[in-house]
Amino acid sequence: MLAAWNNLVVPRLPGYPGSYVVANVAAAGAVLAAARWAGLTWAELGLSRGRLPAGLRWGGACLVLVAAGYAVVLAVPALRPLLTDARVDGMDGGELARQALVRVPFGTVLWEEVAFRGVLLAALTRLVGVRAATAASAALFGIWHIRPTLSGLAANDLAPTPGAAVAVVALACLATAVAGVFFTWLRLRSGSLLAPGLLHLATNSMGTVAAFVAQRLS
Repeated sequence: MLAAWNNLVVPRLPGYPGSYVVANVAAAGAVLAAARWAGLTWAELGLSRGRLPAGLRWGGACLVLVAAGYAVVLAVPALRPLLTDARVDGMDGGELARQALVRVPFGTVLWEEVAFRGVLLAALTRLVGVRAATAASAALFGIWHIRPTLSGLAANDLAPTPGAAVAVVALACLATAVAGVFFTWLRLRSGSLLAPGLLHLATNSMGTVAAFVAQRLS
C-alpha cells in the first residue's frame, strides 16, 4: 500500500502537485491514528516526549554534518557540478522557500518518517522482530522512490535509453534502502523519530538550497 501510494496514487490526486503536501500530511495523521487505535504506544512509534532530547542531539549532529558537506561542495568549484539539478532551473526565492520549508518538511519528511520509521517499523517489530522489521521497512523505502527517481532522471535527461533508466532506478532504490537502514538505526539508537527526521530534512531541504546556490555560482 505504501509503495503504491507514492508511485501510483499521489501523482493521480486532484490538483497534483499542489495537493502533494496536504495529501501526505493527511496520510500521516491517518496512519498515526490507526496505529494508536491498534494499540501501538507513542514510544514504539518514536514519538515519546521523553526521547525528544536524544532525538535532537543525534539528529542535530547529523544535520550539522550534512550542512558541512554541502558547504564544502559549494566552496570547491570543481565539485559544484555534483549538485546540478535541472529541477531548480527558473526557481525564484519564493519557490525555493516553499520547497525547502513546506513541501519537503511536511509533504516528504513528516509523512515518510511517520510511515516508515514510525508506524511500519513499530508494527513489524511486534510481528517479526527488529532486524527483519528494519530490513523490510528499508526495502519498501527503496521501492517507494521509484517514481521520484524516474522524475529526476527525466528532468535532468540522465537516462537516454530504457535500459539505462532501469539500471539507474535500481541503483537509486538500493541506495535509498541502505539509507533507510541508517535512518532506522538512528531512530532506534535515539528512541525518537526526530533524529532520522532531522537528517532526512537536512539532506533534502539543504540539497535543494545547495543546488539552487550552485547554479547561481556557476
